[in-house]
Amino acid sequence: MKDGPFNPQGVKQQTYYNHGVVRRGQPLFLTGQVAWDADGRVVGKGDIDAQVDKIWENIGLAITGLGVGPEAIVKLTTFALSRDSIPSLHRARAAFFAGHDLPASTFVMVAGLADADLLAEIEVTVILPE
Repeated sequence: MKDGPFNPQGVKQQTYYNHGVVRRGQPLFLTGQVAWDADGRVVGKGDIDAQVDKIWENIGLAITGLGVGPEAIVKLTTFALSRDSIPSLHRARAAFFAGHDLPASTFVMVAGLADADLLAEIEVTVILPE
């Protein structure tokens, strides 16, 4: 099997994620990222667009620190307080992965997160090159 998106026949085909992404290397599981700034303050209280932008900014900082880019992310899990956040989550994800294959993705609605002002959290799995 070659590296790249994996979308087997017989499962729903879509444009906003892939069922899997094949990459060779060492997996790394990042802590879920939220809309905290470097001092631990919530960015965008009550504003899902501001929060998801900050979340993807934080993910970008983390993977840049690893020496990789969006292409290294093979799986993400999004936790959010409301389904109403899905359009904002899709917009920010599409912007982050522009020009790259989309990873496998799971959405989970939750009752709450670590801070009462947080609206979403995203955890990613990265494959570090061999």
